[in-house]
Amino acid sequence: DTTTKALNPSTTLGDIEYRSSTANTNTRLGIGTSGQYLTVSGGVPAWGDISAGGMTLISTTTLSGATTTLSSIPQTYNSLYLIVRGLTFNTSDKGFRLSPNDVTNLSNYTGMLDNDGESPATQGNASATIYLSSGTDVLRTNANNVWQISINNYTSTTSFKPFNFTGLWGDAAGRNVVANIGGVFRSNTAITSLVFDVERTNTFATGTVLLYGVK
Repeated sequence: DTTTKALNPSTTLGDIEYRSSTANTNTRLGIGTSGQYLTVSGGVPAWGDISAGGMTLISTTTLSGATTTLSSIPQTYNSLYLIVRGLTFNTSDKGFRLSPNDVTNLSNYTGMLDNDGESPATQGNASATIYLSSGTDVLRTNANNVWQISINNYTSTTSFKPFNFTGLWGDAAGRNVVANIGGVFRSNTAITSLVFDVERTNTFATGTVLLYGVK
């Protein structure tokens, strides 16, 4: 019965039928492969492959010397996401800092610090570089020091760039300091580089920065 066959063209396990452009005729869509999803292509159902994901590793950089610069950052993502881990200085020091485009006077931020359960304290600054550790507590060399940092809208040439970070580091008293900070980089220039440095005259002993681009 050709009429019935036109309405039910299935031949194989997993087939899907959908209405074709011809009246009283359906079209067979064979089953896709494992991991594919059902989408629309050219106005009709189709199987598609799932992309690799929205976050791509751009670079892995070792912190060294007085400053370390992540340069030539691609401008093809919506946001930047960084993980800094295993950071140590050659001696304990204050002020682990981040300066977008090496600009040190256009960041406003505020947030909370907590020293192993003590009363939380506020940390903030205006028209400064971004202090990833407190400017008043010595940062102890500790392989467990770690931060996660996100910077949004970083390619914009017409608006400011919001950022936030969470970090944990050891202080001179042996306590773990946890910070949760948010702020804005007040610049209409696209961010093409990120400069990490140590306040005063100290230098990085080691540490790794993973830079991701987020679609």
